[in-house]
Amino acid sequence: MMPSDLPHWKTVYHYFRLWKKSGFIERLHTTLREKTRVQVGRNPYPTAGSVDSQSVKTSEKGGSGVMTGARKSRVAKGT
Repeated sequence: MMPSDLPHWKTVYHYFRLWKKSGFIERLHTTLREKTRVQVGRNPYPTAGSVDSQSVKTSEKGGSGVMTGARKSRVAKGT
């Protein structure tokens, strides 16, 4: 599923693995993040973070196949 203008996927993967193992990918991301933040007039090093998450209601058994009692009664009544 790689674009046709890139090298064969095995070649791309080989270099990705080398760069990942050597820490190059992490250094690249850090450098790009810092430069981008400076370009938009921000401190190159973030001073705060934000975490966004979704809550998913489950029972002790978990999974989507388990319904709570209230949900079961609404489904049975057709509401």
